[in-house]
Amino acid sequence: MTAVDLVVSNCTVVTPAGRVPDAGVAVEDGTIVAVGRSDRLPDADRTLDAEGKVLVPGIVDAHIHNREPGLEYKEDWESATRAAAAGGVTTVVGMPNTDPVIDRPEHLERKFDRGEASAHVDFGTFAVITSENLHRIPALDEAGATGFKIFLGSTVGDVPAPTDGEVLEAMERVRETGKRLGFHEENGEIIDYTEAKFREEGRNEPIDFAHSRPVIAEREAIERMITFAEETDAAVHMYHVSSGSGAEAVARGKARGVDVTAETCPHYLWFTEEVLREKGNVARIQPPIRDAEERARLWRAFEDGAIDCIATDHAPHTDDEKGVDDPFGNTWDSISGFVGLETEVPVMLSFVTEGRLTLEEWVYHHSTRPAQVWGMYPQKGSLQVGTDADFTIVDPDHEWTLADRHELHSKSTVTPFEGETFVGKATTTVVRGEVVYEEGEVVGESGYGTRVSSVED
Repeated sequence: MTAVDLVVSNCTVVTPAGRVPDAGVAVEDGTIVAVGRSDRLPDADRTLDAEGKVLVPGIVDAHIHNREPGLEYKEDWESATRAAAAGGVTTVVGMPNTDPVIDRPEHLERKFDRGEASAHVDFGTFAVITSENLHRIPALDEAGATGFKIFLGSTVGDVPAPTDGEVLEAMERVRETGKRLGFHEENGEIIDYTEAKFREEGRNEPIDFAHSRPVIAEREAIERMITFAEETDAAVHMYHVSSGSGAEAVARGKARGVDVTAETCPHYLWFTEEVLREKGNVARIQPPIRDAEERARLWRAFEDGAIDCIATDHAPHTDDEKGVDDPFGNTWDSISGFVGLETEVPVMLSFVTEGRLTLEEWVYHHSTRPAQVWGMYPQKGSLQVGTDADFTIVDPDHEWTLADRHELHSKSTVTPFEGETFVGKATTTVVRGEVVYEEGEVVGESGYGTRVSSVED
């Protein structure tokens, strides 16, 4: 038999269906040709001994802000996907609040072209829907948008929210594409009113920022969008669900038969709002990190199936923009967001170590399910023969501390996870059969990553 390109052996292969010890994967021409026991795999031009570690389908992060075009001083396709490779992430989906925003086909194509020129891992991009571009939804679909996003509340980039009538029309138009419409789900009137009130009262500490965007703003927006989706038969998605109250609203929508999916982020499962008192504006993000009760409710909802996906909302900003030199300064002078591509796998593996979820459940939420939600499965998020040879090798027992954020690969590295200790880490990242990260180094070439076509394209 002719040797294949690559064989990875001597690992435990884990998918949502279970785990196989002393197994591996064989790759030819960028696709998987065999998955099985190590001693049954074919000869290969290159063999990787995984040394007993765990191999899983490549991690899919369908919520990152790579900032290109227009804001490359914070991050770009190259630096964001370099961080992704180092974090064990094989596919990312970029957000549309760039400069210009991704609101028309030519802007989408420019973002794809930039990615093709410099990305280390595979990628997609969402298109934004505003009051001005409802008529462009079919063209954005045709141009290859992974899905669509509406910002309901004020956020970085100040993308204006459509009216409720326009949201209903957007749902009807997106439904015709067969793709999914996601929301930054915060009631803009509530958060704008509360922030103005807090500013007038001189409430300007980091914790005040969190309280200016109350849970009710998230829960109400989720309930309203689910009601709209029920009316229009649209498939909808709730990004970055931060609270148990919000996740419970998602669960009620699922129980009513609405096609609603949701994601949460590692920081909402790891921290409580006390991190804003401990680390200040470094931990400022929107929606904000919630109190201990809401985190406990979020975990229960997660365990009960309300949350489909894990994603980071990776949002790089410079030290100056975050106010790192004075992290407890006036919170209204800081900006929301922080990086997460290199800590998401360690956070989730730490939860596995704690017994909060199994390896199989982690893989489902962090690889398989996001690929399904965004139309990339089974090419992404599976280890099926004939699919893209994307996989992540992790050491689930490796204990380590992020002692210095400057070791991260993003252009901007502010993160509240600096100083946190984890159990588990990605050790090797493979994208379409090419090793892009191993032994602590990004070894893949800039520009190797390519646009992911969804099953609807």
